[in-house]
Amino acid sequence: MLNRIRMNQSFTLLLLFVLLTPAIHGFSQTNPVIDAFPRGTILHANLRYNNDSLPKHLLDIYLPAGAKGKVPLVILVHGGGWLSNDKYADIGYMKKTVAEIVGNGFALASIDYRFSTQAVFPAQIQDCNRAVAFLFDNAEKYHLDKDRIAVMGFSAGGHLAALMGLSKNENIETFFMPRTNRSFSFKAVVDFYGPAELILFPGNNDPKSPESLLIGAAPLVRPDLAKAASPVTYVDRNDPPFLIIHGEKDDLVSIKQSQLLSSWLNLAGVPNELVIVRDAPHFGVMFDSNEVRNKVISFLKRELK
Repeated sequence: MLNRIRMNQSFTLLLLFVLLTPAIHGFSQTNPVIDAFPRGTILHANLRYNNDSLPKHLLDIYLPAGAKGKVPLVILVHGGGWLSNDKYADIGYMKKTVAEIVGNGFALASIDYRFSTQAVFPAQIQDCNRAVAFLFDNAEKYHLDKDRIAVMGFSAGGHLAALMGLSKNENIETFFMPRTNRSFSFKAVVDFYGPAELILFPGNNDPKSPESLLIGAAPLVRPDLAKAASPVTYVDRNDPPFLIIHGEKDDLVSIKQSQLLSSWLNLAGVPNELVIVRDAPHFGVMFDSNEVRNKVISFLKRELK
């Protein structure tokens, strides 16, 4: 009888430990990047933003410790040629930057979206906009300020982030899933080495290139589809401010892509800054430097004040 009581007590203590530990620390044992964030960061993991069971329709929210009231939100869109990686990928080499974003009082939401091998464009921008709508609709629940939203993306995610920011004020019908709330807007965009004009890629006549897989045809064969999927198509004077960051020695996405986007924004009178990271390749820890990080944090503070 005594042994049974001890066993029951041990089981109760173990159950309490399992139930309370995540609640105390806000950490998930399955999140591979949570250690990059400040201690006490509150994690809402693997939220289903489209009310379905697709693994690519998930997002994570990282809230500053003790977050109350309305917290400005930065939405992160990962890279991977529109056909690989996940919502943890770019956080892995941008650890200091994401830590400072949350440490400076911003919420960070990292989203997944369908690959081009699962569904061609505009599925990816539909998913991104649906994720933003979910965050907007649940802003009160997660202590988010729906009037202070920025989007930040890397490579293919930079393309999608730019596309989100530039096309939103035009409310392109095909860029939204049915019954998606479109009331949100973006105050700022941070674009890390994202494609801006798909038809300029060297693989524009290769049906197996990432940009061809994205739109379902080689850009030179279907320039109409390439144009519809290119951020520069949607530049106008009502777009939000941009911070564009590109590696000087990027051999995957030409630096000319970011230069072109900046030029179009200049012509439209949209505030923007193009930062060229000396000797930097397409991605990596060189973009997590003090200089770049300070640019990002200052930009977010200024535009989401």
